[in-house]
Amino acid sequence: MTTPISHPFYLDCDTGIDDALALAYLLASPQADVRGIGTVSGNVSAAVGARNTLDLLQLAGHAHIPVALGAHDPLAGEFGGGAPWVHGANGIGEVQLTTASAGLASESAAEMLVRLAHEHPGTLRVLAIGPLTNVAEALRLEPSLPALVEEITIMGGAALAPGNISPVAEANIHNDPEAAAEVLAAGWDVTLVPLDVTMANVLEECHRQELLAAAGPVPRALGEMLGYYFRFYEGIFGRPCSAMHDPLAAALAVGGVKAAVAPVVHAAVDTTDGPGRGQTVCDLRGSYLGYPEQPGARCRVVLSLEGDFAPHLVETLLTFAESSTAALAAGAAVPAPA
Repeated sequence: MTTPISHPFYLDCDTGIDDALALAYLLASPQADVRGIGTVSGNVSAAVGARNTLDLLQLAGHAHIPVALGAHDPLAGEFGGGAPWVHGANGIGEVQLTTASAGLASESAAEMLVRLAHEHPGTLRVLAIGPLTNVAEALRLEPSLPALVEEITIMGGAALAPGNISPVAEANIHNDPEAAAEVLAAGWDVTLVPLDVTMANVLEECHRQELLAAAGPVPRALGEMLGYYFRFYEGIFGRPCSAMHDPLAAALAVGGVKAAVAPVVHAAVDTTDGPGRGQTVCDLRGSYLGYPEQPGARCRVVLSLEGDFAPHLVETLLTFAESSTAALAAGAAVPAPA
């Protein structure tokens, strides 16, 4: 059996509930070696996101991974206060985790990304699942960053689907359109994971119950968080369930799932102050011809997946329960969420 290749990863996030799922997925995946995490204001402030990230890392037994505080405000304007009606006031569905003993890294998130890119030239993978402020700031610090990074995967945008923060804009892009415009215009190959695919892949109550019934504290905590998330999405889907934005982007970034339709097209972001602000404008006019090549295009827009993502996500997250069971058998204590 071939051993999966592990890739160094930098994760940039605004740790709310689906970010927590994405982080747990990366930690459980043998294809991902998370070398650093930066936080940005989005679902919650960058500082609250950093606290959540540190606490989750400790719960998962990965407190050694450094966490850097990133931008509080977008490139233009001020942080809007987050989305407590979606993720709870603390960002993780009001679940209380034990406060981690580890502190923040001394460098900023943008500095961490640049450093890791130089330490792993040509092999570092970037997964950005919040507003793109830190990534844009890293590009300003190191203009050659695109040549140093192997791949960047971004959860954001809405190509053909409606937006979730305006009729046309997705939250991560809308919360810092100027940053998103800079990142998409940089000279690297981007995989964009928009609402088109994340809203079409749903986690159901039966999946949440599997997590709640697990032996380990990580899947149980995630199941508890999802209860809050499901209540928000019940108003959208008409039943307790949720979209899988950030974990789906994580799975695509490590190769855990594959895209069925993902044309490489030109993409830009509307940075005007009109009703289109924050819209991700993807040139999908070639759809009638099966998406012929667009010279100079570098943005792969994932529109659909091969297969159903939810069972794979749950199976991966439950590996934490298996490792906890093994630890108990060896006589180690497994802490429960506070």
